[in-house]
Amino acid sequence: MKRIAFASALALGAAGATSAAADCGEVSITEMDWASSAVVTYVSKFLMEQGYGCTVQVVPSSTTPAVASLAETGEPDLVTELWAAYTPAYFDLKEQGKVVELANVLVDGGVEGWWIPQYLAEEHPELTTIEGILANPELVGGRFHDCPDGWGCNFTNHSNLKASGLLDAGIERFQHGSGETLATAIAAAYEDKAPWFGYYWAPTSVLGSYPMVQVDMGPYNEEAHTCNVKDDCPTPAMSSYPTAIVLTVATTSFANEEPEIAELMSKVTFTNAQMGEILAWQEAQGASYEEAAVYFLSNYPETWGAWLNDAARDKLSALLE
Repeated sequence: MKRIAFASALALGAAGATSAAADCGEVSITEMDWASSAVVTYVSKFLMEQGYGCTVQVVPSSTTPAVASLAETGEPDLVTELWAAYTPAYFDLKEQGKVVELANVLVDGGVEGWWIPQYLAEEHPELTTIEGILANPELVGGRFHDCPDGWGCNFTNHSNLKASGLLDAGIERFQHGSGETLATAIAAAYEDKAPWFGYYWAPTSVLGSYPMVQVDMGPYNEEAHTCNVKDDCPTPAMSSYPTAIVLTVATTSFANEEPEIAELMSKVTFTNAQMGEILAWQEAQGASYEEAAVYFLSNYPETWGAWLNDAARDKLSALLE
């Protein structure tokens, strides 16, 4: 019954917010084009609308366009799951005082890397190194599965592919059109026990469902990585990924105008274990992002209840019991 109540409230959307207190106006928030970010967005949307009386507009986006929009228009108000290391322009906005960091939304940080399926690593352990792939590009299918345009990893992977010599060795860089097709490629490879080599990250349901082995990219080189994240890095050099800081940020004007929402969003955080469980449930059920948000809200009331102020907690008290 509690899950039905959550689902009904989500379906009502802004209409439900109209009946709530009118002390919060319109709020725009990103929905990045990968699953964990969308879950954060729809959980936040529910809490803002039903607990704080906001009218929330969800803005589909991805890393680079979101930061460009902040720079050019000062919108959206909130950006969730910003992998900041990929967006040097973000740090310019922060230095200029145009944005404020509210939370490390993934408290464990994000994990990124190059991967091959576990069955491929067991059959050809040499493929867990760059040198092994250089010597045997055909064993990984002669292809590197890369993230879409608009994602920060686009630039980093391209720089690392150049620096590693993989492109010169005949590895084709294949950019997927979305996070969904990148995930589907892994699932399809597993179904056929076919070669697969490419980029992926955690927390995701994919790495929980399909055992993958990281390819050793060598040590982390801060100087190299700082250049690699740029579109026009003049001297690409090989570097593994650092543990990524993943943020929720707000425009400074919004944080000043809506301090209660800024305080709420400073507390909306997930562990990798929590997010991995939510995403694994979503995949197993074939559920939507909104349904995954309902799953979290239904099963973790003690977590999100602690995020609320007293007034919002009173409004949502029936769902916290």
